[in-house]
Amino acid sequence: MAADSDPESEVFEITDFTTASEWERFVSKIEEVLNDWKLIGSTASKSLEKGELTSGTWEEKSDEISFADYKFSITHHYLKQESLADKEVKVESEEDALPEAMQDLLSMSNDFPPRAHCLVRWYGLREFVVIAPAASNDAVISESKCNILLSSISIALGNTGCQVALFVQIQQKARRMYVGACEGPGVRTDFEMVHLRKVPNQYNHLSGLLDILKSKIGCPLTPLPPISVAIRFTYVLQDWQQYSWPQQPPDFDALVGGEVGGLEFGKLPFGACEDPISELHLATTWPHLTEGIIVDNDVYSDLDALQAPQWSVRVRKADNPQCLLGDFLTEFFKLCCRKESIDELLGRSAFEDESKENADISQALQKLTEPTAVHIPRLSTMSNMVHSARKRMHKHRRVEESPISNEVLNSILLFLFPDAEKAGDASTAKRSTSRGSSIATAEEEGYNLYSQFKSAPSDSLTYKLALCLCMVNFYHGGMRGVAHLWQEFVLEMRYRLENNYLVPGLAAGPPDLKCCLLHQKLQMLNCCIERKKARDDGRKQTSENALGGSVERKLSNSTGKGTSECSNKELDKENKGESSQQKSWDSWSDSEDEFFECLSDTEELKEGVQESDVKERTKGEKKDEGAKKEIQKWRPEGRLHQHGKLTLLHTGDPLYIPVTQEPAPMTEDLLEEQSEVLAKLGTSAEGAHLRARMQSACLLSDMESFKAANPGCCLEDFVRWYSPRDYIEDELTDEAGDKILKGELSARMKIPGNMWVEAWETAKPIPARRQRRLFDDTKEAEKVLHYLVGLKPADLTRHLLPCILHAALLKVKEEESMEDIPSVRKIIQQIITHASKLLRYSNPDIKKLEEIISQIIASEAIIARSRSLQAKFGIKKCEKEDEREELERFVSYLLEQPEVPVIGAGRGPTGSIIYKLFVNAQRVTTLTPIDDEPGKSGSSDEHRSSLGAVSEFPPPAGREIILRTTVPRPAPYSKSLPQRMYCVLLKDEFRLAGAFSSDTSFF
Repeated sequence: MAADSDPESEVFEITDFTTASEWERFVSKIEEVLNDWKLIGSTASKSLEKGELTSGTWEEKSDEISFADYKFSITHHYLKQESLADKEVKVESEEDALPEAMQDLLSMSNDFPPRAHCLVRWYGLREFVVIAPAASNDAVISESKCNILLSSISIALGNTGCQVALFVQIQQKARRMYVGACEGPGVRTDFEMVHLRKVPNQYNHLSGLLDILKSKIGCPLTPLPPISVAIRFTYVLQDWQQYSWPQQPPDFDALVGGEVGGLEFGKLPFGACEDPISELHLATTWPHLTEGIIVDNDVYSDLDALQAPQWSVRVRKADNPQCLLGDFLTEFFKLCCRKESIDELLGRSAFEDESKENADISQALQKLTEPTAVHIPRLSTMSNMVHSARKRMHKHRRVEESPISNEVLNSILLFLFPDAEKAGDASTAKRSTSRGSSIATAEEEGYNLYSQFKSAPSDSLTYKLALCLCMVNFYHGGMRGVAHLWQEFVLEMRYRLENNYLVPGLAAGPPDLKCCLLHQKLQMLNCCIERKKARDDGRKQTSENALGGSVERKLSNSTGKGTSECSNKELDKENKGESSQQKSWDSWSDSEDEFFECLSDTEELKEGVQESDVKERTKGEKKDEGAKKEIQKWRPEGRLHQHGKLTLLHTGDPLYIPVTQEPAPMTEDLLEEQSEVLAKLGTSAEGAHLRARMQSACLLSDMESFKAANPGCCLEDFVRWYSPRDYIEDELTDEAGDKILKGELSARMKIPGNMWVEAWETAKPIPARRQRRLFDDTKEAEKVLHYLVGLKPADLTRHLLPCILHAALLKVKEEESMEDIPSVRKIIQQIITHASKLLRYSNPDIKKLEEIISQIIASEAIIARSRSLQAKFGIKKCEKEDEREELERFVSYLLEQPEVPVIGAGRGPTGSIIYKLFVNAQRVTTLTPIDDEPGKSGSSDEHRSSLGAVSEFPPPAGREIILRTTVPRPAPYSKSLPQRMYCVLLKDEFRLAGAFSSDTSFF
């Protein structure tokens, strides 16, 4: 006792031997996980409804435990159910309540679930825990290790009071061998399993399996309680040779002018090249039998499939069936990862200046963009040069080396450019362009996707080009064919620019930023062609007007000598001069500092005519020469129309709205480039001032046009028209008592150094047609063509991939509308949502694009399966309307559900068709005549009577039998507990999964 009072004796080391061994630590870890998951004690849930194990929501939790250095994964599988309220729980003593797992063993409402965990199928459990080796290649094989694991879970269940079934996976994982236990108050269920490669002869029927169960439970009672039996036989149909697959294979040798494997220009192919349905499984079920009602032994069997009260069907789908649309998308998508350029694929490019033959083209392009006033050949000559370059390109590339034949290439180009059918017919081109500018498609009305996908309208040139390139990539030369077609396309763009032919299939106006960048570039090129064409037409018209005015003036000046002979001479002179004047316009060139529509020569001609008229009218009058110059200086120009009642503040003259330049159209890459340049100027005062000057180019142009149209105007006049909110008017009273309006500029306009004031002071009265161009269409057109020439096939594919996805989705939508498949509609909505978020960026993630393509391929496969099943069940040949509707519903359910019951089993219309499918397949194997086609229903008994000795069905591919009973174990006075044994007999597998319960109160 003295030692106990010593303080030093209280400090000693304590060794805890309760968890000293690795085995005890393993058991403790199991108990800890069960406590964390709150699996302690009993829980009350609703009884299982019919089919709930298949239709319900399954969830799982996982954790990792270890036995020494050997790791296991422990997983909790459970059906999500609502817990019963306290008042709904049956009042039972804790001793009498069986664990939930034992109650599930006797439930007959969920036998043979079509889609569930194997333990759910074998034991009918709604909740269980599995302990398995963590590594996929690990396995618990030795019997001693299996016994240690079983002892571990038994101790853990006893210590925690957990009533959930706990399993351990043993042997190789492919064998799916489990042993386990479930414990409750005074009861225990052991889960045991037998797995053999071959079915023993004595257990190849129901009577032998009943013997196994009876010997296992060893019930001392006589007679034995009745044993409930549930039986399912599964028949597999694999031979579809007697039925033609409705999808025709593609004809790779067909001409492109017609159809190519069901593909027309502007349309994508669709359908599976092989049967997407590989097998049909028929399950015939006898759900509620007792052992005395039915006979099944090695001599005789009452189990006839036609007499089974329940039939159900499931289909096995082919793994990754080859589908046309999927192949098109996959092959086109592969181009995104290639790195070859067009020159590497086709050799020397027609755009390079490599030889003397191309010297004239290079000089022409140089002269076209050079600011100096040099002679440029006529545009018709330029187009001839482009076509001669195309001929030389074909000459250098031998015919056999061309990826696309001339016939196919011409067909594609005529499809893309329908206005080219009549060569040189400008009116045809004009009609085509007007058609493209008024795009109003059904897609825009009901199924508008191009703005969401950032692709292009479905009748645009870009959309058609994407489809043609996709077709060429698949059928005509692959990547080299794509490069060939793209090269021809760019040459066509050059030709149209030089000859003022608008590009068809593009909406008028500036580039649409909702479309892909390539579509914007083509719209920009169209804007350049439109400006160039308007300018050339204006020059010619002005030239003709000027020459006509000169002729009229000279004719009016001939007074006494104005005979018809003199008039004819004058006309002859002017007609001679017209050709020289026309020639001067053809050789006219712009300076980069001038506005392209500036007709300076014409204006000087007009002014000369007016000056001569003024001199003749004012001859003999004394007028100050300076006054004439002043009038000439302030002569208004470039007026559009008068602006309502507004007048100029200083002169009181009406205020006219001027003709102004349109702002320069821009594509999204130009906008990004401009934003970067402006951002790099920084936030300093000098940078901000420079940024404001760069952004005020359009403002300065409008000011100059306003000054030219309104001589004597001031900044206030311009602000009243351009920005009315910046001109503030106040009502004042003058000395006479009259109310007058007095206005002034807003506060922001009066800030020192205001950009508007500076721009107004520097602006000169120059009409729009004399100003420097805000939009240099020549330069921008060359930039677009340079951009198009520099694209690699991979870049081109990335630009056009949104259009292809857009077209593919429209094709799936069109095909689905014929079949009405809810699951496909759901996938379509998912694709739209996913793709809309992904394609709005310029460089989408490649892996996510692959996922979208996979979803489209999955949709195509589902539709192909639907058509395959409709063909096999002969829905279109069914004569009765009600039977056809029933078959259509049945096929629809087969696509949506894992297993579909057959109404009327073998005696209904659907069952009769299934019966004939199996019988005909059996007759093919026995070389007997095939029965009539499916779709014509008839009684299966009639067919059966006509078969004679031929077996109606092939042998079942699998047999499943569930035996249940409730007996007292281990003694006659023990509690009656559920016993269950699941048996499956296959060609190369024999499995028994037993759950045997016993009373542990006195044992």
